[in-house]
Amino acid sequence: MKKPAADRILMFLKMRGEATSLLISKELSITKEGARKHLLNLAVEGLIRPVSKSEGVGRPSTYYTLTEKGLSQFPDSHADVTVQILRSVKNLLGENALDLLINDREKNTYERYEKALVKAESLEQRLEVLVQARSEEGYMAEWTKEGNEYFLIENHCPICAAATECQGFCRAELSNFRNLIGKEYQVERVSHILSGGQRCVYKISE
Repeated sequence: MKKPAADRILMFLKMRGEATSLLISKELSITKEGARKHLLNLAVEGLIRPVSKSEGVGRPSTYYTLTEKGLSQFPDSHADVTVQILRSVKNLLGENALDLLINDREKNTYERYEKALVKAESLEQRLEVLVQARSEEGYMAEWTKEGNEYFLIENHCPICAAATECQGFCRAELSNFRNLIGKEYQVERVSHILSGGQRCVYKISE
């Protein structure tokens, strides 16, 4: 079943970060008037907000972006329970036990991805496999290329609460990406949700 236009707009803004009403109408194949009506309703509900941007000569353009309430429509997976478990492990067993838990998760994740990457020969093939795997896990992943650099983008973090409680999860994921993509490439996280970014972005260069 096709999702309502309002839900598709929220998803599009989550993926893009921001967009004009014209771009939204084109990408979602709805009329300009329909897009404006939905945007107005979403703004009234407090799910999005307009941002005016000057783009050279002429009137400023109006972009729309998700508010905190809008971002909450893409929930963290079992956030409260996860945080409670992490705190219990830390309080009862200590920091070392928490590190062991994260290392075990990192190892299992690496082995699962490595198996999926067996037939991927080029960097683009490896990125395609990683994007598919991460998207299936709720990260809303995609990859792009700009010049000679590649970017692995995760538009959502389904373990954000856990990562906020213990940033070892983020360090483990960066380590896995570096090992899986290959030692001949440099992998750097250039945008981080936990540091205020709208999404996590990894730059890959030779």
